[in-house]
Amino acid sequence: MTPLFPRWSNNAFRVVLGLLVLVPTALVTLGMLWVRSPFRTEQNQSVVQPVQFDHRHHVEDVGIDCRYCHQTVEKGASAGIPPASLCMNCHSQVWNKSDKLEPVRAAYFSDTPIPWNRVHRLPDFVYFNHSIHIAKGVGCEVCHGRVDEMPEMAQAEPLTMEFCLDCHRDPNPKLRPKDQITSMAWQAPEDPRLYGDKLAAEYNVHARTSCTTCHR
Repeated sequence: MTPLFPRWSNNAFRVVLGLLVLVPTALVTLGMLWVRSPFRTEQNQSVVQPVQFDHRHHVEDVGIDCRYCHQTVEKGASAGIPPASLCMNCHSQVWNKSDKLEPVRAAYFSDTPIPWNRVHRLPDFVYFNHSIHIAKGVGCEVCHGRVDEMPEMAQAEPLTMEFCLDCHRDPNPKLRPKDQITSMAWQAPEDPRLYGDKLAAEYNVHARTSCTTCHR
């Protein structure tokens, strides 16, 4: 009796079954790799700004504290963006005729904000509060990297959910004294974990990992 299907159809069926398993697995794997890649997270990618602002110069050379420009970082969810009037506190005297600072002068005299381009961008469904992190001893460097070494501001960390949860699950080694929050080169005087354990007890650190902590 002639078989209903040719002999090669058995191998073809095995190939189809294999593809049905492998293709979805490959797509999921590639998707997971993509969302974690620097191309998706924009990690270490400089952002062009309307004014060439050199954090390296202002932080390292001049010694300006982060909180001078980001004035709401200790009391609000947002760190705050400095108005043109704050820039002009110095630049009405320093480089006050430089062409590079024309956008700053224009914004100041027209009483309009400088159209800075956002560097650190979280999804709209993520809630992040700067003040609570500062209050618990998490330094600017932990998330923003060595700002004092950046001629152009870039996102130093991936800022993925995994990045945040890794810190929330084990925050103590990253803690520092509150008077060193804005220091870029601070080092723990002893083992970071042991020192962090002391600070966690002093600052009453109880990091949350529940969904509603960030997704509100």
